[in-house]
Amino acid sequence: MGFWDTITDLIEAAAPWATADAEAPAKEVDETTTETVKEEATEAPAEEEPAEEEAEEEEEEEEEEEEELVDPKVKLEEECKNSKQCAPAKHHFDECVKRVTAAQENGGTKEDCVEEFFHLTHCATECAAPKLWRILK
Repeated sequence: MGFWDTITDLIEAAAPWATADAEAPAKEVDETTTETVKEEATEAPAEEEPAEEEAEEEEEEEEEEEEELVDPKVKLEEECKNSKQCAPAKHHFDECVKRVTAAQENGGTKEDCVEEFFHLTHCATECAAPKLWRILK
């Protein structure tokens, strides 16, 4: 693969106009088909039901055993956003949100709070980074 092929591939991957592959559309369900399926389900032998129930119970037990992993970075950044260190950035962001929300209700504005959000996020990330490294070591 040549240099220009690599550049072209990178541009195609990052382009917002790149084509997206989608799944096939869902098939329409006929009422007669669902009635037939319901009739077949009621005629099924009773022997299969206990096996299905046992399988479902095993799946539920496995799900209960699995603990959901929580990202400590998210928790630390939330704490830092509400800390004294990031209070000025949070205050500016909250004031901007109030101002923009009020302006949008009264007729709209082109202003947004992206800059204030980035300042708050940057502050929270800087505050949380040393704590996160201590946890990860």
